[in-house]
Amino acid sequence: MQMRFLFFTFIYSSCAQQLLFPNDFKFGVATSSYQIEGGWNASGKGENIWDHMTHNNPKSIQDKSNGDIACDSYHLWKTDVQLLKNLGVHFYRFSLSWSRLLPNGLNNRINYDGVHYYNNLIDELLKYNIEPVVTLYHWDLPQGIQNIGGWPNIATADYFMDYAKVAFDLFGDRVKTWITFNEPIEICVSGYGGGDKAPRIIYPGISDYLCGKTILIAHAKVYHLYNNYYRAKQRGKIGITIDTAWNEPNDNTTLSKEASELSLQMQFGWWAHPIFSKNGDYPNVMKERIANISKLQNFKTSRLPNLINHEINYIKGTADFVGVNHYSTVLTSYQPLPKTIPVSFYNDLCVKSEVDPKWKPSAATWVKDVPWGLRKLLNWIKNEYSNPVTYVTENGYPDLGELNDVGRINYLQGYLKELLLAVVVDKCNVAAYTVWSLLDNMEWAEGYKLKFGLYNVNFSDPTRKRTAKSSVEFYKNIIKSRMIPFDNAEVYIL
Repeated sequence: MQMRFLFFTFIYSSCAQQLLFPNDFKFGVATSSYQIEGGWNASGKGENIWDHMTHNNPKSIQDKSNGDIACDSYHLWKTDVQLLKNLGVHFYRFSLSWSRLLPNGLNNRINYDGVHYYNNLIDELLKYNIEPVVTLYHWDLPQGIQNIGGWPNIATADYFMDYAKVAFDLFGDRVKTWITFNEPIEICVSGYGGGDKAPRIIYPGISDYLCGKTILIAHAKVYHLYNNYYRAKQRGKIGITIDTAWNEPNDNTTLSKEASELSLQMQFGWWAHPIFSKNGDYPNVMKERIANISKLQNFKTSRLPNLINHEINYIKGTADFVGVNHYSTVLTSYQPLPKTIPVSFYNDLCVKSEVDPKWKPSAATWVKDVPWGLRKLLNWIKNEYSNPVTYVTENGYPDLGELNDVGRINYLQGYLKELLLAVVVDKCNVAAYTVWSLLDNMEWAEGYKLKFGLYNVNFSDPTRKRTAKSSVEFYKNIIKSRMIPFDNAEVYIL
């Protein structure tokens, strides 16, 4: 009996280790402009909403910090590219700063120092055969656009299209993969629904849904712009990045399963269903839920703005791939509506989310090490949207800055193993994986406390010295071998 068990274990381990990522599967790392660039007012750059918020209300950030210098990548871009070269990544996902290119957000004035910076970065990446994957919007709206209403103002969709046209004209000869928006639910619910992100507009359940419609229209406008005027010559791809935790039913009851599905539809489906589903539009369960609760709150119509037929058709099918940001899993169960329902997205959702106390923690309360959630999420996307081309555009682990980052190695090893099974066994159409992040950086409202980087940045050093963590060698090994090692994390300790 014991010999049979040992033999089975040997066979299972051998087979698991022989699974390889496909030859065309790509590995990369990601950053965003506000979080790493610094140079907040350098060389003609305009003010963005994070500049405005952190300068006028420093207490909005937990450690009262800001991104004025951050990693100083505006000046250290060559150093960053050398780090990327050392990692051996196939691509580098970064974002453009809208206000660095168009200082007031409008296309009547281009800041050519900003253009020069991004040209240098893109050319240096290509010099080392690293593909630039460019996000047009990663949360740093020009303050001038916010002054006229920001994303809840439908006119912002046209300003965004104007900005995208400038980017395609300037960089589209070399950039072949574009992401329109990063995590629109964070832009809208955390930015305009009373959350902790700029511009911190507190109008929950109203402004966030207006923001959502504008973003869907803006995304579609940019896709059609590219499709009609640039694709034939530039031959690139357009996608959008959506984030969600995996929502696992807390038990086998129908109510918990329905709560799990509702959470996925209202957080991921809000954005994916209009673009990737056969019929388009918001998910039916989301429309019905918000309409019913709006009625209970004495609204005459749903607080979720309708997508009329021509908008549904205009948005549907406007992506070549879906980007997925995923960090963790929650256990979801039914929660009854209260007698008096405050107006907000989270009260519209109204489910109970918790975590298993046995799950491995991280330095962030919202990230637990639950790797099987990634595989389940990718299979849900496969089944819900007919197996679209999918890029994992962020996945990463926060700690407090340890150079011997065993927790990060264990986390990445587990999630990459589940990704490998999703790709090879489940046939999920996943083409790329991205670690968040290349560098420790300014983590938004949490400031500099949490560290996600493969490389440490010494923020007390004026030179912003970068130092490789143990996870660098771990990730390099995976990229080279296309296999997931079953070594203990301690093997990679410096």
